Amino acid sequence: MALGGALALSYAGPAAPAHAVDAPVAVTQLSMAQPPEVRYLWAGASGFQYWLPGTGSPRTVWVDYADAVPPGHAGPDDLATGADVVGTRTAGTVAQKHRSTGATATVTLPEGHTYRTAVGWSVVTQDAAGALHVLRAAADGTTRDLPVTGLPAGAEPTGTVVTGGSVRHVAVGYRLDGTVSTGLVDLADGTAGVSVPGSTEVTFNDRWLSAGGRAIRVDAAPGTAPAPVSYSGKALAIVGDQLLSGNRAFLGAGEKPELTATDLGTGDRRTALADSHGAIAPTLDGGALATAGPASTDWHIHRVTATGDGGVTTARVRTVPAFRTTVDGLMLAGGELLMGGNTTNAVGYDAVHAMPLDTAGRPTGPHTPRAPLLDVSPCLGGDAACPQLEALGDGRYAYLSTGSAGTESVHVGIGPNAYGFAPTGDTRGRLGTGTGRYVLYNGGTSGTQKVADFAHGAGGEIVLSRTRTAAAIWGQRLWIPGSAPGQVVAYDLKAKRNVATVDTGAPCTPSEIQAVNTWLYWTCGASGPAGVHDRATGRAIGVPAGQARLADGYLVRENRTTHELLLTDFHTGTAVTRAVAVLPATDRNTGGHTGRWAVDRFGGQVAHLTEDGRVALVASGVPTSPLAQTEAQTQAAPGPTTAEPWQPVWQLNKPSTWTLTLSNAAGTVVRTLDGASTAAAVRASWDGLWDNGRRAAGTYTWRLTARPRDGHGPDLTLTGTTTVN
Repeated sequence: MALGGALALSYAGPAAPAHAVDAPVAVTQLSMAQPPEVRYLWAGASGFQYWLPGTGSPRTVWVDYADAVPPGHAGPDDLATGADVVGTRTAGTVAQKHRSTGATATVTLPEGHTYRTAVGWSVVTQDAAGALHVLRAAADGTTRDLPVTGLPAGAEPTGTVVTGGSVRHVAVGYRLDGTVSTGLVDLADGTAGVSVPGSTEVTFNDRWLSAGGRAIRVDAAPGTAPAPVSYSGKALAIVGDQLLSGNRAFLGAGEKPELTATDLGTGDRRTALADSHGAIAPTLDGGALATAGPASTDWHIHRVTATGDGGVTTARVRTVPAFRTTVDGLMLAGGELLMGGNTTNAVGYDAVHAMPLDTAGRPTGPHTPRAPLLDVSPCLGGDAACPQLEALGDGRYAYLSTGSAGTESVHVGIGPNAYGFAPTGDTRGRLGTGTGRYVLYNGGTSGTQKVADFAHGAGGEIVLSRTRTAAAIWGQRLWIPGSAPGQVVAYDLKAKRNVATVDTGAPCTPSEIQAVNTWLYWTCGASGPAGVHDRATGRAIGVPAGQARLADGYLVRENRTTHELLLTDFHTGTAVTRAVAVLPATDRNTGGHTGRWAVDRFGGQVAHLTEDGRVALVASGVPTSPLAQTEAQTQAAPGPTTAEPWQPVWQLNKPSTWTLTLSNAAGTVVRTLDGASTAAAVRASWDGLWDNGRRAAGTYTWRLTARPRDGHGPDLTLTGTTTVN
C-alpha cells in the first residue's frame, strides 16, 4: 500500500550567517575517575593555600574563610596570632606576614644555624653542635634566640622537627640510649615538655601529643606515662580531643574510605567525614583540612574544627573540579549524554560513561560507567562517523569490535562489566543506525548488510543478511529502497515481511536513508538533492544535501570548511537552517558524527566538542513528536518469580515516566508499578505477586500509561496480557 505520492520539495535557502551560533545550555566534560591530588602549602586561621600537582602547573589556589575575623593586634609578641602568619624563607632570613592584618616581621638565622621549620611567628633551627633553637623577631628588628631546654639528660636531637595543629608548640625527635622518642617544645620559652616513645605518625595540638601508637595530654603531670591509643588507618591530625585518622592501605569488600575521630580521653570512635581520603592535614589554628567526596566529580575540601565539648565538626569550604580526560566518542540518546574514553591512568580501560540530562539538555548528575569498549575497530578513511558508535535509545549503545581473527562483531554494551556481541564474519564494515534491540551493520569486503538482534536478556545474533543498500532501522522496521525511484519499503524484522511502501518524492533510488518517528530522510548522492518525507502528513520537504544526521523534526550536518555545525529545522514543512556551533578547527578523533558531535534522535538535543575538549549541549528548539511505541518485548515469563520475574520492555520514541497496572480476570487491579524510562525504554519487573503479597495463577491484563518527560503531547496507553503459572 502506498502511503504518499510525489510532492513538490520546499527548502528555505541558505544557512544563517557564519559564526552566528546558539549559546549552549550547558558545558560539561568527561572526568578522570581518580579525584585530583591536593597538596596544602599553608593552612591557618583565615584560609589556606593548595596546589594540584596533576595539572602540571605551579599555579596555586588561595581560599579565604568568609567568617574569618582579623585580631585587633598581631605580632611576634602574641604567639596565638601566628595562626594566620605566612612565612617566606630566603637564604638567611624568614619573612613573616600576617594575612588578615598585614603585620610583618623578619627573622634572621644566626651564622652556623640550619633551618628546620617555621610555624607562626617562630622559626626553629639547629646549631653546629646539634642543639635546637627557637628564633623570633624582636620589637627592635633584631632576632631573639631561645635555646631549647628540658630534653632528658643525654638526649641527642635527631634534627626532625614536626609542625601540627598549633603555633605554640612543635614536636622534636631525639635519641636516648638508642631509643628514638618525640617530645613537645613550648615555643614561648623553648622548654621541652611531655614526650612519647616512637617517632612515627606524629600528631599534636595544644591539648595532646601522639606518636607511635601512644598519646599523652600536653598538661600531664611529670612522670605520667603515655597511654596506648587504637585507631583506624594512619594518624593524621588532632583536633580538640579527637585523633583524626584515615587513608587506610586496604579496604574490605563494601567498605568505603572515611575520616575517623577517636576520642583520646575515652577511646570512643566515630566517623567524622564519610568518603574521605587523600589530603588530610592539621591547620595552624588547631583544626584540620580533609578532602572527601563520593566521586571525582563530587570532590571537596572540608574544614574540621573543634567543638566546645572536645569533639569535631566539619564544613565544606572548597570544591575541587575533577580533571578532564579526552572524549574519544560522543553519543546522545533519550536524554542521556554518552561519552567514550579512558577515565583511568591505565592503558586499555576504555568505556562509555553516561550522564543524565534534563529536558533542556542540562546535566542533572555526574557521569557513571555504562559499559566497556573492547577492541574497537579502527576508523576507516573518509568516515563521517568515527569512532563507530550508535546509541540505541534504551540506555545501551553499539560499536564495532575486531577480534583476534581479524573479523568484526557488533558489540552492545549492556552493563558496567558486560556486553553482548554478534559476529559478522566480515571486515572493514560500518555501523548503521539502530534502535533498541536491532542494530544495522554494513559489511565491507563482502558488500553485505546484516541486522543484529540484541533482545532483552540475550547476547546477540544476526537475524537478517541481505545485499548492501541504503537502509535505516527505527524500532522493529528496516527501511530500504523499493523497486521504483523514490520508493522506500518498511520491512518488519519480527514479522519478516514488508509492511509498508512509501513514495518519498525522491527523483532517484536513495543512496542513503534515515528514519526517526514519522520522518524519512533520503538523499541522491553526496551532491543531492535530499529531502525528508513526513509519513504522518505526506509532506515532502527539501533539505540541504551533504552528510547529515536525522533527528526528530530536524537534521544536523557539519560544514567541514567553515567548521560550522548546521541544524535544519523542517518540522513545520519548510526547512530553515541555522548554525548552532563552530567546532574546533583541528579534528578530535577523525571527526564527524560520534567523533565531534552527536544528536539525540529520541526527543533530545545536540552535543558537540569544544575547543578545549569539553562537551557543549545545545537546544534544538524543535518540538518533539508525541509519545509512540516503536517495539516491545512483552512475552510471558515462566513463573514469574522473585528470582526470575516478568521483565517486559517497551521501546518508546522519547523519555517518559510510567505506571504499569496488572489486573486479574475480574478486572481488579492487583499490582501497580511505576518508574522512569531508561533513555526512551520502559523496563518493568513483576514477580507475579499482588500488592498484598498474594499469588494466584492465571491470565493478567497489563496496562502501561507512559507520560512524556518533556510534557509535549498526550500520554501513551498500551495494553496486553501475561500469565502467572
